[in-house]
Amino acid sequence: MAAPLAPWRVSAFNTAKQSENKMHDDTVARRFGFTGGLVPGVEVMAYMMHLPVARWGRDFLERGLIEARFVKPVYDGETATVTGEEQGEAITLAVESRGELCATGSASLPVRAPAVDLGAYPETAAATNRPPVGAQSFPEGHWFGTAPVNWGGAKLRDYLDEIRETDPIYRSDDLIHPGTLQRIMNRVLVDNVVLGPWIHVGSKMQLLAAARGDDVLTARAKVVANYDKKGHRFAEFDALIVANGDRPVAHCHHVAIFAPRQQAAA
Repeated sequence: MAAPLAPWRVSAFNTAKQSENKMHDDTVARRFGFTGGLVPGVEVMAYMMHLPVARWGRDFLERGLIEARFVKPVYDGETATVTGEEQGEAITLAVESRGELCATGSASLPVRAPAVDLGAYPETAAATNRPPVGAQSFPEGHWFGTAPVNWGGAKLRDYLDEIRETDPIYRSDDLIHPGTLQRIMNRVLVDNVVLGPWIHVGSKMQLLAAARGDDVLTARAKVVANYDKKGHRFAEFDALIVANGDRPVAHCHHVAIFAPRQQAAA
């Protein structure tokens, strides 16, 4: 019988204070009703990945499934506590900070990574001239790409420090942290459109292979939904993240509010 999962506590760090997305800037975020700049959702999701990797190790990096939905903000310098409860073959995940539930999710380990059709996800370049954001910036059926990136060496070490990750598997095996793949999913938006403040709402990610430090990674993303909900403008993306042009490493569903209600009313 597996040992109970110990909570994972992190001193949250807002990695995006200087980013183009001013939802991570204290002054702008307060205008949207928040206490301060938001710790990016992709980093909160990275915190959540610690428990399934602690449970399943490299197997999770090769074929694990994780999903997360962000309920309330996590703020810079606050303690974020990740808890996991085993439910059958899965782990139910939660993140709490300041006594509030901030994120929910789950993780599991399929017997094998599902097969994907790389040909169904055409290689697409990032925009050379990004248009300003509008309601139809991400039309349904449109394909978007990202600029190539890798996450090895000093870049990976800096990233692990930023997300407070201490598991030795990444450094010892030269494997990238899957949270970096979520950062690439955010690039689907920011590499293609000049956005105002925007919010990552949630994601589901099926890992297909353990990505290495020397892999050159890009996303191939199709817009599967663009809609208004309570005054917010949402986009949803179905994407493959591909290493070196020929090896899928993750299948992702990414949901974002790219035009928040407060902004539309401003």
